Amino acid sequence: MQKKFFLLLISCIILHFSQAQILSEREQSRVIDEILDERLNTLLPQLMERTGIDMWVIISREYNEDPVLKTMLPSTWLSARRTTMLVFSYDASKKTVDKLAIARYNVGESIKASWDMKKFSDQWDALIDIINTKNPNKIAINTSSNFAHADGLDHTHYNMLMNRLPAKYVSKVVSSEPLAVGWLETRTEREMQLYPQLVNISHKIIEEGFSNKVITPGITTSEDLVWWFRQKITSLGLSTWFHPTVSIQRNDSAQFDHLKSFTNVLKEDVIRQGDLLHVDFGISYLRLNTDVQQMAYVLKPNETDAPASIKKAFERANRLQDILTSQFKSGRTGNEMLAAALLQAKSEGITPSIYTHPLGLHGHAAGPTIGLWDKQEGVPGSGDYSLFPHTAFSIELNAASKIPEWGKEVRIMLEEDGFFDGKGFYFIGGRAQKLINIKYY
Repeated sequence: MQKKFFLLLISCIILHFSQAQILSEREQSRVIDEILDERLNTLLPQLMERTGIDMWVIISREYNEDPVLKTMLPSTWLSARRTTMLVFSYDASKKTVDKLAIARYNVGESIKASWDMKKFSDQWDALIDIINTKNPNKIAINTSSNFAHADGLDHTHYNMLMNRLPAKYVSKVVSSEPLAVGWLETRTEREMQLYPQLVNISHKIIEEGFSNKVITPGITTSEDLVWWFRQKITSLGLSTWFHPTVSIQRNDSAQFDHLKSFTNVLKEDVIRQGDLLHVDFGISYLRLNTDVQQMAYVLKPNETDAPASIKKAFERANRLQDILTSQFKSGRTGNEMLAAALLQAKSEGITPSIYTHPLGLHGHAAGPTIGLWDKQEGVPGSGDYSLFPHTAFSIELNAASKIPEWGKEVRIMLEEDGFFDGKGFYFIGGRAQKLINIKYY
């Protein structure tokens, strides 16, 4: 009895320490605000220097928040307040940024209230006064044709700003795109201390979902599994930025359909022994996001491992990951990396499809797009954006392979989160290098 209790205690301890601890809401708030202050005080000056932008004006209304603005609000602000105006003014001689809010109160610790209501009863007048005082060479606003993340200035506020600006500044208005994308895509050292924890949590959830604790062949459906993932996220005190999907490939006449795999219109299906399962899943925590796809095989009663042909197909998908990540070099565009990776993969006899995207403060984040599942020839606009160091990506792709036993082609669809530090690329929390086998007998 004592031995059983001791073994149970050890198992609980191992389970506890195998997963990162989810912080309380209060502790999450503290960490988020510390990271935000570091980004505003350290990262932002570097980006304004790099882009040559000496003033950045962000204007947004409550419930219609600019995507960039939302990443700059303190943790206790769940939305903008009335009309929120922020002005960042770069001093090249000091290499510092004045961080100003045209508001009655500070916006967090770093952005100080700068509206003298005794002097200006109108908020717009206070904004124009700051612009006149700073006399910038460029006034960057959040408009962009290529990135939704950098296009957050609404039509109403654009017109109001342009109508209020003194004539001498109108020609100085530019798109903030390089600055806004730089702000969103760049990961700090502190954030990269946290990211392995997020990826580890994501992997552990998938490991549990793809197990006989959750799946009973002949009973559990693909939709049951989808909702298990959603409920698991909530029960851990986490959130997600997209609804998970679970798809099934098996020995039947059905052919792979990209459209169904990348939308939530998959038919609910009962999971069977001999099925090849795929999950697309991610979490949101501490304002960072993960995006992971892994695959599992449901063993038949007479099997101890997946068929050799399916395991070989998995190896090809791993090789495709290596080919793509070897293309990561500062200054290369997403379209250049895509074309080079596809060419090399095809030369090695792999049938590739690459649709990799930046990752960070958003799931489908700002930065160079490296293919879309329906645009393997390149992506105009976001695919022409260049790679910068200190950026994270979801390496999302698939490789098609013929499975002789099934008489058809299957797609091994993988997605793992990684980081480019300027010297090379690495997977943040490792990657799946084999199928998960689900045994139920």
